Amino acid sequence: MSKSPYLSLQQSEAIERFDQLSVTSYDVVLDLDVDEETFASRTTVVFDSTGGSTFVDVKPVRLNEVSLNGTAMDPGGLVRGRIQIETQPGRNELVVDAVMGFRNDGEGLHRSVDPADGRHYVYGMSFMDAAPSIFACFDQPDLKAPYTFHVRAPHDWTVIGNAPGEQVEPGVWELETTQPLSTYFVTIVAGPWHVIRDEHDGIPLALSARASLASALDADATEILTVTRQCFDEFHRLFDERYAFGAYHQAFVPEFNAGAMENPGCVTFRDPLLFTSKVTRGARCTRATTISHEMAHQWFGNVTTPKWWDDLWLNESFAEYMGNRVAADVTEFDDAWVRNAYSRRQWGLLADAGPATHPVAGNGAVDALAALQDFDGISYAKGSSVLKQLNARLGDDVFFAGVNDHFARHRFGNATMHDLFASWERAGAGDLSDVTDGWLRSSGVDRVSLDREAGVLRRTPPGGSAVERRHAITVAIGAPDGSWRREKVELTGATADVSVAPGEAVVLDVAETSWLVAELDTSTQDLLPALISTLDDDLLRASLWNNVRSSFEVAATTPEQVLALAALSIPTEPSDEPLSFNERAVDPSRLLLTEWLVTKVAPLAADPHQAGRALHEAYLTRAVTADPGSTVQHAAFQGAVETSTSATQLRGWLDGGVPDGVSRDLSLRWRILARCASLGDLDQASLDRHLAAERTGASTVAHARAVASLPTPEAKAWAWERFLGVADVANYELQASGQGMWRPGQESLTDPYVDRFFDELPGTSAHRSGWLVADAACWFFPLTSLTDETVARAEALAGDDALDHTLRRQMAIMADEVRRRIAVRTKP
Repeated sequence: MSKSPYLSLQQSEAIERFDQLSVTSYDVVLDLDVDEETFASRTTVVFDSTGGSTFVDVKPVRLNEVSLNGTAMDPGGLVRGRIQIETQPGRNELVVDAVMGFRNDGEGLHRSVDPADGRHYVYGMSFMDAAPSIFACFDQPDLKAPYTFHVRAPHDWTVIGNAPGEQVEPGVWELETTQPLSTYFVTIVAGPWHVIRDEHDGIPLALSARASLASALDADATEILTVTRQCFDEFHRLFDERYAFGAYHQAFVPEFNAGAMENPGCVTFRDPLLFTSKVTRGARCTRATTISHEMAHQWFGNVTTPKWWDDLWLNESFAEYMGNRVAADVTEFDDAWVRNAYSRRQWGLLADAGPATHPVAGNGAVDALAALQDFDGISYAKGSSVLKQLNARLGDDVFFAGVNDHFARHRFGNATMHDLFASWERAGAGDLSDVTDGWLRSSGVDRVSLDREAGVLRRTPPGGSAVERRHAITVAIGAPDGSWRREKVELTGATADVSVAPGEAVVLDVAETSWLVAELDTSTQDLLPALISTLDDDLLRASLWNNVRSSFEVAATTPEQVLALAALSIPTEPSDEPLSFNERAVDPSRLLLTEWLVTKVAPLAADPHQAGRALHEAYLTRAVTADPGSTVQHAAFQGAVETSTSATQLRGWLDGGVPDGVSRDLSLRWRILARCASLGDLDQASLDRHLAAERTGASTVAHARAVASLPTPEAKAWAWERFLGVADVANYELQASGQGMWRPGQESLTDPYVDRFFDELPGTSAHRSGWLVADAACWFFPLTSLTDETVARAEALAGDDALDHTLRRQMAIMADEVRRRIAVRTKP
């Protein structure tokens, strides 16, 4: 079986190398104007050593020269991304001259060709273990150093980095020396960008995007810059340390894997966050919280960085908590916590209840590759929840006094969980061992349910664990007349008393102040349909749906019960968030509510076709009754498109017969085209013509999804070539192909690919790396094959020590997903 051609850094190796080395500086010369496949990289590293053997990380296409302290070394000494070097005590100077390869997987130095105009763009994503594919380095988070970049690029390109720069002659850029940085957030962003510049509170601000997105950036710039200014002001109010990295550039880049990356001085965002078609308020709120999240990282992660990846929660949990908090407190998106409830809660709960659960802190990341898989819902959503609880317990004064002490003691350095908790203790927090033991260093999630007959809430720890956890929650109790009251309950042992009268519905943890799987009792499930249509509290409504979703995932409620509730809820839904789609959602744990209903719940119903029709009527009703032109109407109409089974209806909409107020823009047209394609009403030639008529980055990706959705053998073979890497496409097109491949109702075409998936998956790690290894396995997993054999084959790969670690973990997760779906489908 194929594994990565590169070694992944072991934590033990990182400890040994840190004890041996202290890096003084990096000087990096990049020539991006060589050809479209490669670039030249020359790195000079100055460092002190205690002496002896160590290694430098580099992943080149070709090594030209390696010298240490002026003595040439054999370039043939490169083995699996490492060059062994024999250092002298004291000062050392290492020079590595190499030819590097541009990448198209969203990592390393990614090169993208804009289909709209043929222009080329480059950006660096050094995260985790990708930096050595850009420049030679000691690639671990605790060997920080200042960087100076010198870049040659085509004359019409602009070059941006972690520090300000200028073009000293045509095509030659000199960047200032940075503050000390970890290797994983070093970046270069280069291309014929459209740039907008501004300033706030002494901080130079800038935004950039591809030239073809100039109008979108211009349209969105006021909102983006307003959110940026508001967040800076709030972070400066909360933190003693001002923003420490000079200018603040926010670059919207193509084919970016994550939502964004917090590179100091030059944050990179996925450019679908610039809106070229109509979007919901929820989408704008997501962008605002992402801006706030990445800004929080300038302190949590950039000023003070985890010493090793087992404390990555010091980055992500804090940024997740602070990003939502600050956006909710100081921007127009005061409903950020509601959006978080719909979009992030289940992601974390499913991860924590699944086979790949791990502690928030001390996650056992033995190497960088294993750590990459822990950037999941536990490190983000659960960790954020724990911090939200801790802040409520300590209060802002003590909470931020500890945080500020932490930053001051480890400024431009590295730290651990123990360092942070020592700072909180110095600030007067007292003994926090219950937090570290119960929430941060223990894995799994408690299940909480109402025992109506006994009048108590019951807590069931994960897997019979004896871990003690305190749940301070609010319970909402709905009366038959539609009124709701709230009661605070503290659950510290196995049970806690709660008073509920007959005929009252109970929703658990409605403020989402704890972390638990809420299981609805049977009486509440029967009562909710009569209450939901008049429920106008957005957070209570979101929490109710999380209770429903958690109950469904443990097979405590049926698809029919969920769909009956949805049929009553959707036509009266006051907000666009629960009606929205996430175009990135292929991972079944990250589905928004509508996607979950349409792609997961309805197909598991006893009569999937009738379930789909009922959802369609509900979405169409809301699209017609919502205010024309509103984002609620926009979101509801998307749901109507995705659930339509009438080619005649879809073609009528495509020709302009949409409800008054619906914007028939590029995004909606391609949504309709993809649905037509999945029904067999279009062929690839017609989809190709639509693409040729309006070729953009967004339409190229939508075209891939539509082609893969066609119910033909040729279309499935077309998608499969992309999975295997026979057709080498960029990451967004690969994801879209996976979205279209496994359409419910097309099993006669896709069933032959089930065995092929398990047989051919191991070889995919030979031509993919980083995130994309596990992501592609998730995107192309045969989720329409709900059989015990599918579970067995996935579990067999999960237990195969010869298989790439990231694939083994992904197979365990997907086996669990299939097993839960089977349990729901077979529930009496």
